[in-house]
Amino acid sequence: MTRSYKWKKLLPERIRHSSKARRLIAAGLVAGLLASCSTLNYYAQAAHGQLALLSDARPVDDWLADVKTDAKLRKRLESARKIRAYAVAELGLPDNQSYKNYASLQRPFVLWNVVATPELSLKPMQWCFPIAGCVAYRGYYSKDDAQTYAKELRADGNDVQVGGVPAYSTLGWFNDPLVSTFINYPDAELARLIFHELAHQVAYIAGDSQFNESFATTVEEEGVKRWLDAFGNDQMRDAYTRYSSRKKDFLRLLLDARAKLDTAYKAPTSVEQKRADKARIFQELKDEYQVLKEQWGGYAGYDRFFNEPLSNAHLASIATYNDYVPAFRALLAKERTFPRFYAAVKQLSTQDKAVRDRRLKALAPPTA
Repeated sequence: MTRSYKWKKLLPERIRHSSKARRLIAAGLVAGLLASCSTLNYYAQAAHGQLALLSDARPVDDWLADVKTDAKLRKRLESARKIRAYAVAELGLPDNQSYKNYASLQRPFVLWNVVATPELSLKPMQWCFPIAGCVAYRGYYSKDDAQTYAKELRADGNDVQVGGVPAYSTLGWFNDPLVSTFINYPDAELARLIFHELAHQVAYIAGDSQFNESFATTVEEEGVKRWLDAFGNDQMRDAYTRYSSRKKDFLRLLLDARAKLDTAYKAPTSVEQKRADKARIFQELKDEYQVLKEQWGGYAGYDRFFNEPLSNAHLASIATYNDYVPAFRALLAKERTFPRFYAAVKQLSTQDKAVRDRRLKALAPPTA
């Protein structure tokens, strides 16, 4: 446990003097001091990865003023700047420095998340952190580090998935940058991502991913709809409609498989029978995906989901992003404006989880 990082050399001046940054680093260090050696190493890589990302970021205006900036990147940054301004002016999202800088990374994802479940259960393992609370994943800035930890979890008999993540939110603790891992998304998908991540800065409950992700998904979907109405053309709208339709088809496929597995695991059968049912259901999922791809005309955008052998971990949190979207949509329709909607959501966030869930279910039944 000899690895150390020289924070002052790593951090740009604007980050070193941020009180939020200092508090977050302090929280991480305290957590590390109270933890085991392996956990301390985990916090070290997480802090180093986050701060290195911020250190690599430069203001978008600087990139646009640089004559050496590639023409394609210049166009993408100009689009991102317009989307960011729209998020503030029309959606009431935070007007801060998030997504006003850009970082170019030499890797396909900003980090890799490790998700794990028991062999015959869909309940994901939880990891708890000083700021985010308890979540069903553990993130690594190195794919090799993520795979190493995944190997340890598999050795204990768990199902594990390692998935690449193009973007994430620090909940306003840092100035989250635009990143090369997602800057080349089509405009509507880029807007979707920015609106979603900024929404996490509006309302976030530590340990309640169902609430957090459903809220952010609602803002994302309504925001993109309005953004396309204002700036889209027929080609962009058609492309996003196809994207959304494929996404819903794929989610439906996964939810169906998840429901079958849940039934199999709860059945009064032997462990051997549950394992056989599990293998059969995952094979059906792969076969049905191939049929779905044919219906999509060969679109292969979800192929990477199958890069590793399928496991419970692939499906453990699949409903989290959508469970309460109908309820939040109903609340937005009731409040009519985004500022009133955000105020109502923040008020909800102060309630105990049982009360909060009851109020959301009363607004609209959650999706299957």
